[in-house]
Amino acid sequence: MAEIRHHSILANGIRMHIAEAGEGFPVVMCHGWPELWFSWRHQLRALSAAGFRAIAPDMRGYGETDAPTDPAQYRTSVICADIAGLLDVLGLERAVIVGHDWGGYHIWQFGLREPARCAKLIGLNTPYRPPDRVAPTQALRERFGDDGYYMLWHQVPGRSEAEFEADLRGNLAKIFAPAERAQDLWVMATMGGDKSGLFTRIPPGRTFLSDDELEVYVRAFERTGTRASFNWYRALGLNWKTRARSPTRPSAQERGAADRDDRRHPVRLSPGWRVLTERSSAGPVSAFA
Repeated sequence: MAEIRHHSILANGIRMHIAEAGEGFPVVMCHGWPELWFSWRHQLRALSAAGFRAIAPDMRGYGETDAPTDPAQYRTSVICADIAGLLDVLGLERAVIVGHDWGGYHIWQFGLREPARCAKLIGLNTPYRPPDRVAPTQALRERFGDDGYYMLWHQVPGRSEAEFEADLRGNLAKIFAPAERAQDLWVMATMGGDKSGLFTRIPPGRTFLSDDELEVYVRAFERTGTRASFNWYRALGLNWKTRARSPTRPSAQERGAADRDDRRHPVRLSPGWRVLTERSSAGPVSAFA
């Protein structure tokens, strides 16, 4: 089994913790909320065994990477500069760039801003979409009302942090739920349907993580708190003002079978790339363009 190596670098003005394994063409994997480099532990070993240099940072605000307090330090232009800075420090001209959740949101923008640095782009669960005509917070308020959607709920500093940190272990277990509990994520996203909170309407249940794996996340957020993780959401309006338009690198989007997004969205929103595989907990179930 490949050894996972850990080290820290200075990139784009912050100290960034990196986990990596293997040698070969580089693959950089960017996690989302509320995750860590640890979320890519299986992929680090698998890619290393396949002959790649697999690299997974703690993204800005997470784990052992620095966490600025200003939400403006989490806008797309800054996150993209973090990725470019990582490549610069590691002496990498190009890499395959992979992203999940918020990491997926930003890797599309990285491909637009730094196309020469991207051999390929791979997005997991976060499809590319061009800028809307109105700010995303405005569009969400029109659909869900004030505080009726998690991205709106997170805009108030301290509110989401207090709820999450009141029971870190229990709430992380609710987030990292198995596929048969996928509906719980929509309940969470819509604030229980009654604006009562992120987790109030989600019953306790098992997680797909082992106790030891869950403990890695618990200890990390006990040490750092969760405010920086919510600052990614608080930069949403700033991102809308500065987003670029259309990916030019070879790109793939992979999604789960229980994801709610319409299958038409990837093709409609980004002509020229296609969804490769739809997956369930049992593995690939269908492929479509």
